[in-house]
Amino acid sequence: MLLDVPAAWDFAALLPLTLTLTDHAATEKISELPRTLTTAGAPEGFEPKAGDIAFYAPWGNLAIIHRGFRHSPGLVRLGTITTGIERFAVPGPMRVTIERAD
Repeated sequence: MLLDVPAAWDFAALLPLTLTLTDHAATEKISELPRTLTTAGAPEGFEPKAGDIAFYAPWGNLAIIHRGFRHSPGLVRLGTITTGIERFAVPGPMRVTIERAD
């Protein structure tokens, strides 16, 4: 579920999107995006929890958080995965397609 905020609207405009996610810091899967998302009106960062979908502005990448960690400046929350987040905790790259759900 995406939030009703400018960064999430910008992300939704990219969908459908097929990406290869790779491991980062044993807490998240990340991938480059085709373009940078807006950060207009976004807080300077947040403390992510398992299931959060985020944009990391300094690197311009998407992050799917599968294990929570400390407050991270530059991290913009886009939404939440409500079921199946444990699938992202498996080590190694994974190919995913993200689509709008009606």
